[in-house]
Amino acid sequence: MAVLFGLLWPLERINSIVLAIGKVVAVAALAIMVCLILGQVFFRYILNDAPNWTEEAARFGMLWMTGLMAPLAYRMGGFVGIDMLERALPRVLAGILSLVLMVLTMWVLMVAWERGLNNHIDTLSGKGCSASLRWPFGIEVGKCGEKFQNRFQYASLWVGVNLLILVNLELMIRQIITLGGQGDRLSRLTADEDIAGAS
Repeated sequence: MAVLFGLLWPLERINSIVLAIGKVVAVAALAIMVCLILGQVFFRYILNDAPNWTEEAARFGMLWMTGLMAPLAYRMGGFVGIDMLERALPRVLAGILSLVLMVLTMWVLMVAWERGLNNHIDTLSGKGCSASLRWPFGIEVGKCGEKFQNRFQYASLWVGVNLLILVNLELMIRQIITLGGQGDRLSRLTADEDIAGAS
């Protein structure tokens, strides 16, 4: 059990720090996305001419917001869960079922990790150039010059999956500790009142 606590402590610290930074970036991405969409609506319906880059930039913000907030929601219990069977089972069986589901989740995340890297970031479409998003001030970066490479958008999936893997690993260790009868020694994850858990 001491080994599990030794593994859990640095993992909790890493997740807490990285997810706190991700939350700030995701909130900023959401704010920028909303401003871009409102600006697009204003220019399209009032001036009858919207800049063509606003839609793609809003999608860029939405992808990164999702990739950075999904791990935090998962860690805090913010995903919708169907727990009728878990509630009907005795505590130990419910804990084992929860651990089995986390193992299955890890398998799905490992598949998503490979797909995110090999089917999105490191492919022809990922290496392609954005249709309308350009670097500010005419800066030229890489083979696309002034335009963004698509991999900057696609990387949101892969980064989100990496963070979900870290969170899932932490939750699995916590569940094993709880099944071992040491759950009362664990710190609470839902201390953040900004996140409402699903019920």
